[in-house]
Amino acid sequence: MLKPIKTNQECEQALERVYNLMQKNIKPNSKESDELEILSILIKEYESTVYKLPKA
Repeated sequence: MLKPIKTNQECEQALERVYNLMQKNIKPNSKESDELEILSILIKEYESTVYKLPKA
């Protein structure tokens, strides 16, 4: 089940799942392609809040 990423450990698990999904030959519009897209969004959101870049 997909859920928001709240800890670094959860982020690492999500990254591992993304890596595993990317090793497969996923068909567009499949459950796995949707999972990959959602995980990518969740990881990006988590990292953008935890690892804020200083303003230039």
